[in-house]
Amino acid sequence: MASTAAIIGSTGLVGNFILLTTLSLDAFKTVYTISRRAPKPESPKLAATVEADTGKWSSNLSSIAPPPSVVFSALGTTRAAAGGIANQWKIDHEVNIELAEAARAAGVETFVFVSSGGTRGFGTGSLPYSKMKVGVEDSIKTLAFDQAIILRPGMILGHREVPHQGGPLLTGLVRSLSRFGQGWQDKFGQEAEVIGRAAVHAATLAAEGKAPSKYWILEQADIVRLGRDEWKA
Repeated sequence: MASTAAIIGSTGLVGNFILLTTLSLDAFKTVYTISRRAPKPESPKLAATVEADTGKWSSNLSSIAPPPSVVFSALGTTRAAAGGIANQWKIDHEVNIELAEAARAAGVETFVFVSSGGTRGFGTGSLPYSKMKVGVEDSIKTLAFDQAIILRPGMILGHREVPHQGGPLLTGLVRSLSRFGQGWQDKFGQEAEVIGRAAVHAATLAAEGKAPSKYWILEQADIVRLGRDEWKA
């Protein structure tokens, strides 16, 4: 049976690939997006809401009736783009938690969050970025969705409309590791398209009752497996 999806962060690097993937699959009959600007892809299945005020996104999500079967959040920004750590915290932490709470209250069955790898590693727990991601992950777990899926990619590889400071250099460095074998690159970074596909693949497996647990964490190797090695268009 076809399901419905809502995507937050659909104009970002990973979110755009989640959107493209869901629009391409018959498994999704309607795809909703909530974003500050209109997404680039066009489709009869797409129902896009453009709202500049991120503080209203949770109510936008709550107003979707009936509620979507799955909500994907690939929402995230950088300190530089946000204009400081406080503004980044509001987007990466507060808005994501508000969205998860709104989704749970609306009866959404599955919530998928694109987090980040290494945020629970030794020496990273006190970093503001780690606190943002860990806080969202822990809140989603507490909300006890029928199915929660957390992706923890490494460096996200792909072309950004607004490059991160030092991003192109680091992307080139990580991609160069593939000369020693694809596995070397996979240990440090994953292509945005692979991450987006892994998010959708995991959600479809969950809908089929094939998720290994109600709180399913996809580390980098899992992302590569679902989004590339086992991916079937």
